[in-house]
Amino acid sequence: MPVVPRIVITVADPSIQAEPAIAAWKNDLYVEAITRHGGEPLVLDARSSDDERQAALTTMAGLLLTGGADIDPARYGRPNQGSVNLEPDRDALEAEAYTVAVARGLPILGICRGFQAVNVFRGGTLLQHVEGHVGATWGHGPAKEHALRLVPGSRLARILSPTNPRAGATTVNSYHHQAVRPTDLAPGLVPSAWAASPEGDLVEGFEASEGPFLLGVQCHPERTESTPDSFERLWRFFVDACRGPISAR
Repeated sequence: MPVVPRIVITVADPSIQAEPAIAAWKNDLYVEAITRHGGEPLVLDARSSDDERQAALTTMAGLLLTGGADIDPARYGRPNQGSVNLEPDRDALEAEAYTVAVARGLPILGICRGFQAVNVFRGGTLLQHVEGHVGATWGHGPAKEHALRLVPGSRLARILSPTNPRAGATTVNSYHHQAVRPTDLAPGLVPSAWAASPEGDLVEGFEASEGPFLLGVQCHPERTESTPDSFERLWRFFVDACRGPISAR
């Protein structure tokens, strides 16, 4: 029987969002992505009780940090210069979950806000506003898209294009107004994908230079209507990593 890894998914609290139904729908997309590749989702948000958090964090086999509001710039030692809709309780939840996952050597995947959160938790910073990378909000029109340049031979390139890991580019959706520049990147992270912007090239994919699986992407691969099919391999690879080494199964 295949191992069914228990994967913690940290999400936005729908009850405090401007459109609670759409927020819940967004959360469901992450659950569906993990489930269709054989994982067991353990969903936490800022309302989760201490007991719920403890039960999930002590039994998780991997961590998925998802999209949502901006991270409080105080967490990376900067004044607010364009950050909006801050949710400090969610920041605290995700910092706790990340710390536990790192201490236990578990696989971690960051998506959009989660990509930025991983960078912040590892000591990086953020560009608090970049033009041209956000269009209509999800559920209110087609996604804005842009080219994504993969770093040849990177783990992300090998996952998305296993038969041609030196493939150079794809197209992804773009729902973010904050970003990671090369100068913002945390120690121990290496770029795996780039995108152009008025601020210069942005890091839109990164991975750990060593140690357990840790990968982040700025786009939203759970939104399959605006994501290349190749990103299904990212979900599958992450869930497989959460199953543990083959020898331990």
